[in-house]
Amino acid sequence: MLALERRNLILEKLQTEKRVVVSELSQLYDVSEETIRRDLDKLEKEGLATKSYGGAVINENVSIDLPFNIRKNQNVAGKQKMAEIVASLVQDGDHIFLDASTTAVFIAKALKEKERLTVITNSMEILIELSDVSGWNIISTGGVMKEGYLAFLGSRTEEAIRSYYVDKVIFSCKALDQEWGIMESQEAFGTTKKAMLTSGRRKILVVDSTKFDQTAFSVAGKLRDLDMVVTDKKPSEKWLVCFTDAGIECRYPRTQP
Repeated sequence: MLALERRNLILEKLQTEKRVVVSELSQLYDVSEETIRRDLDKLEKEGLATKSYGGAVINENVSIDLPFNIRKNQNVAGKQKMAEIVASLVQDGDHIFLDASTTAVFIAKALKEKERLTVITNSMEILIELSDVSGWNIISTGGVMKEGYLAFLGSRTEEAIRSYYVDKVIFSCKALDQEWGIMESQEAFGTTKKAMLTSGRRKILVVDSTKFDQTAFSVAGKLRDLDMVVTDKKPSEKWLVCFTDAGIECRYPRTQP
């Protein structure tokens, strides 16, 4: 097993259990305790974990970006429900933007029954996901590949986005704040989404309930830029009033667990 694979497995375990123990990981992956300590050192340097006596605990700071493959496995049920709602909003023949979020990958899967869609995306994962769909027009923005994110970013990406005007811009974000609006942890993701927001008729933010009342480094847009928010749970009354006042439609699963 490669060191990167092992660290990702450790990170997945941290996400589930919140804490790991060196001796247990050593036996689980059949490597020395010193090797595990080096793995935990690396995760700590990346801001993903905090070493503790005999092990490590997860860093739950919202500003930390977890690797794409880890985020993809978080809140799967919620992402599937949101994807179903979004799929009901997309019509055959629509032209849409999908961003490079893990949520958008679930949306791409849910859209596969549609016909004649044109999908423009900066996500390598979505390009792969839709590679077996026939009758669609799949367009990559191109740009610089961001390591660990499977995303194309940069000025060429934004230039490509601005050269189109679509029926629906469908995207997610890192954080959502009533004052600051739509936020991302990195400027490159924020500017890419700013470009999307100026290049579509209907703007749909798909964001799970954990992102509400959070802030991040880069402002991608204001609430007034949105036409709809799709989320996995009914938002608080404060947020529902905020959406109503801003003229934003809010959709969420009506049958709550």
